[in-house]
Amino acid sequence: MSDLPLLTLVIWLPIIGGIAVLASGDRAAEFSKRIALGFSIIVFVVSLGLWAGFDVGTAEMQFVERAVWIPSFDVYYSLGVDGISMPLIILTTFITIFVIIAGWDVITYKPSHYMAAFLIMEGLMVGVFSALDAILFYIFWEAMLIPMFIIIGVWGGPNRVYATIKFFLYTFFGSVFMLVALIYMYFQADSFSILDFHHLQLGMTAQSLIFVAFFLAFAVKVPMFPVHTWLPDAHVEAPTGGSVILAAIMLKIGGYGFLRFSLPITPDASASLDWIIIALSLIAVIYIGFVALVQQDMKKLIAYSSIAHMGFVTLGFFIVFTILRNPEVSGGAVMGIEGGMVQMISHGFISGALFLCVGVLYDRVHSREIADYGGVINTMPWFGAFVVYFAMANAGLPGTSGFVGEFMVILATFRADFWWALLAATTLILAAAFTLWMVKRVVFGEVRNEKVAALQDLNRREAFNLGVLAVAVLILGIWPAPLMEVMHASVENLVAHVSLCKLPDSESANCILQVPAVLSGLTGQP
Repeated sequence: MSDLPLLTLVIWLPIIGGIAVLASGDRAAEFSKRIALGFSIIVFVVSLGLWAGFDVGTAEMQFVERAVWIPSFDVYYSLGVDGISMPLIILTTFITIFVIIAGWDVITYKPSHYMAAFLIMEGLMVGVFSALDAILFYIFWEAMLIPMFIIIGVWGGPNRVYATIKFFLYTFFGSVFMLVALIYMYFQADSFSILDFHHLQLGMTAQSLIFVAFFLAFAVKVPMFPVHTWLPDAHVEAPTGGSVILAAIMLKIGGYGFLRFSLPITPDASASLDWIIIALSLIAVIYIGFVALVQQDMKKLIAYSSIAHMGFVTLGFFIVFTILRNPEVSGGAVMGIEGGMVQMISHGFISGALFLCVGVLYDRVHSREIADYGGVINTMPWFGAFVVYFAMANAGLPGTSGFVGEFMVILATFRADFWWALLAATTLILAAAFTLWMVKRVVFGEVRNEKVAALQDLNRREAFNLGVLAVAVLILGIWPAPLMEVMHASVENLVAHVSLCKLPDSESANCILQVPAVLSGLTGQP
C-alpha cells in the first residue's frame, strides 16, 4: 500500500500528456514533440518508484488503490501490482521513450497526433497491467485498440486499411467471449474483483467454457498459431513506432492474461486442456520458424520471429501442470513460468530494437525487401554492428537476454517431457538460421545498390535508441537476478494456487491435480 497514487499517475500522466500534445497542434510541431518526450520521460521516472518501493518478499498486491466507481454494479476503480505485472509496466514506460524519439524527424504528417496516440496508448496499457477490477481491465483492454487502430490506419503503409481492419476484428472478436466470461463470474462471485474470481469454485464444464473464452482473447493477442495471421500484416503496414509497441508490449498482454486469469481461475480446465496449448506452442516454435526462413520482407521475418519466440512463453506457462503431476520435480513449474516472464521482457527489448533497425534502413531507402540491400556494413559500420548484435540476441546467444528465458523454459520442459524439450530446442537452430540469413544478405557482402552506397551511418537519435537497448539486452543477459527476484514470490504463489483443485465438492473426485499447496507462503491471491 502506498500513500502516493503511483499507479494512477503512471496511467493518467501519459493520457494527460497526450491530450496536451493534441492541444499544442501541428503548427508548433517541435514544441509538441518536446512535450511528448518530456511526458514519456517523466512517466518512466515515476514508474521507477514502483520498482524502488516494491517488497520482493511478498506475493500480496502492492501500491493498491481502490475507490467506488459504479456502486450499483459493485464496480471499483481498483489498481494494484505484484511481481508479475510490475516488470511489464516498467517495460511499457521504458519502450515508449524510444518510440517517441524514433518518430522525431520521420513523422511529418500530423506529428502531434502521432505522438499523442502513443502516449494515450501507454497509459491504457499500464491500466491493463494494473487493473484489479474486471470491468476496469476490460475497458483498458478494449480502449488500447483505438490508438493502435489509428496509428496503423493513418501512418501505415499502402495496405494499411486492410491490416487495420484485420487487426481490429481479430482482437475484438476474442474480447467479446472474454466479456461474457467476466459477466458469468460476476454472478458467481457477486463481485467484479479479479482476486475474488481466483477463489471461485467452478465445475469442470464452467471452467472449460471460461478457459476457452479466455483462450480466444489471449491467444489472439500473443498471438498463437493459428490465430496469428493478423500480426505480419499489421507489422508490415504499421510505422516503425507502431511495430515496436506492437511487438514489445501488446503481445505481452496476452501472456499476462494467461497468468492473471486462465491459470488461477480455471486451474482444473487448464490442467485438462494444457496439451492443446503445449501443442500449439510447439507448432509456433517450429513451423513458424520455417515460415520466417522464406520471408523476403524484413518486417515480416521479424514478425514471424516474434510469434516463434512467444511460443516459448506459452510453453513455459502451461508445462506447469505436467510438472505438478510429478511432485518430485515441482520446482520446475516455477522455473517454467519465470522463464516465460523473462522471455517476455527480453523479447520486448530485442524485437523493439530489431524493428527500430528496420526503420533506420526504411527511412533512408524506403524499402523493406531484403533483396534491395547488401553490403550495408560498408557504409554504415556502427549500424551494422548493432544489427549483428541484436540478431545474435534474437538467436539466443549466451550472454544476451535472448538466452536466459529460452534456456529456463527448455530446462523446465525437460522436467516435464524430454521430447517436448527437444522440439522446443530446435528454435535455437531455426532462430539462428532465419536471423543470420537475413543479416548475411542485408549487412554483409558487396554493395550492389546505388542507394546503399550513398547511405550515411546512424545519427545521434538513432544511436541513442539502439545503444540503450543494447545495454538493456546485455544487462538482462548477464545479470537477470534483479528481475527474477522481483517476480519470484508472486510466481511461487501462483504455482501454489494452480496446484490446488478448485472444483466444487460434488466434483472433487474428478480433480486432475490432487496436489496440496506444494509451496509455502500461500496468500489470498496469486
